[in-house]
Amino acid sequence: MAGAAGTWELSLAGGNRRCVLTLATDTGPSGRVVRFPAGCRRALPLMAGITGWLFPGEGIRLVDRNARPLLAFSRNPDGMSLGATAESGERYNLVPLQIAAMRPPDPAAGAGSPASAASAEAAAPAPPPEGPAPGLYALDRATQKDVCRIELAASAGTEREAAPVRLQPDCRDSGITVFDPVSWRFANGHLTLKARRGHAVNLVATGDGRWRRDPEIGVAFVLRKVEP
Repeated sequence: MAGAAGTWELSLAGGNRRCVLTLATDTGPSGRVVRFPAGCRRALPLMAGITGWLFPGEGIRLVDRNARPLLAFSRNPDGMSLGATAESGERYNLVPLQIAAMRPPDPAAGAGSPASAASAEAAAPAPPPEGPAPGLYALDRATQKDVCRIELAASAGTEREAAPVRLQPDCRDSGITVFDPVSWRFANGHLTLKARRGHAVNLVATGDGRWRRDPEIGVAFVLRKVEP
């Protein structure tokens, strides 16, 4: 499997707990270096024991400090993701962030009768969620407080490249002031706010111009569109 190094999303099958991993090319004491936010250990406790990654053949192994594989991934039948079963019996999936959020519809499906066309239309995947529109947003650690506001600048790229964020000067939440978001990016259904010090928070849309922290661990973050 070529191109194993990069950014991946690790998720627990059958649930909404997930973690974004970076499989680095540099070498550490337990194979190659794996990086992930501290919150991953709360979302997926198995991550507390993972200190590196290995790349034997066509799979990826996430290993502990003794290079013992805690998760040994191999290709899933969909061909776009990897799967592994932990010693506890839990099933995990590993998906590269750069792939499409959903499979394209089968071009051979639906050709023929009107009934088959209707079936193909019903089975077609929903379009991926749209990213946030540039503008002014309330960023709170609890809903409906409106103590801090940020401005999302328009992206200069064509594929939602990172764009600047400006924290408004009247923010009354010291935690958000310390977080100090400086850029944002939307990809694969996730809005990522990056802090000045380099750490990041991922959010997902909940409707009506609102976004919540994903996974919902630790301190809550709620982002919602507001008028100037």
